[in-house]
Amino acid sequence: MSSAPSPTQPTASMQVPPDRKPRRYEKGLDANGTGLVVVHSMDDFVKMAVVRAAVYMGEKAFAYDQQFDGNDFAATHLLASVRGEPAGCIRIRFFGDFAKMERLAVRREFRKSRLAFELVRAAVDLCRAKGYRKLYGHASEEYLSFWLHFGFKVRDNGAPFELASWPLVEMIEDIEPFDDAVRLGDDPIRTIRPEGSWNQPCALERASTLAS
Repeated sequence: MSSAPSPTQPTASMQVPPDRKPRRYEKGLDANGTGLVVVHSMDDFVKMAVVRAAVYMGEKAFAYDQQFDGNDFAATHLLASVRGEPAGCIRIRFFGDFAKMERLAVRREFRKSRLAFELVRAAVDLCRAKGYRKLYGHASEEYLSFWLHFGFKVRDNGAPFELASWPLVEMIEDIEPFDDAVRLGDDPIRTIRPEGSWNQPCALERASTLAS
């Protein structure tokens, strides 16, 4: 069953100003259900959870309460799909002056692709669009070179700490917000629009059909 967008549900690539290209988190799904979206619906949330469970619980032997830690409803998720099949995801949580990248997962069947790179780049773009200047994350030695590829640097000389028996190091990166990042002083309507769709009119911008 394909999860390609329906004709009445425009893809994110149709939601951007005409004078710039879609950013990675805005591109949406193509007609074959391949692409990347910001998770807005419970259906996409479940697909994200399936990917995470397959990778972190099925392969890495994390316990359920270690993987689903109570932070998923306080975060933004990106979901990558291939021909309608959920293939990869990443979670972003937002703090006062930094955004934290975490829970990057790509199913084994799709790891020969560039999916992990696309997810991270899309997540960085989304943080820049929200006006953040600093990214933070944790990495195991096994995947440290992957994160360094994106400009992350090891924090505090790489002093390790342990999480669920995994030795990790802290990473940090400085980024520049986009010129049209969401800011105080913008059109106030932008702050009520769905995550990642700050340039697309939303339901609250039309008259209520229930008004008497």
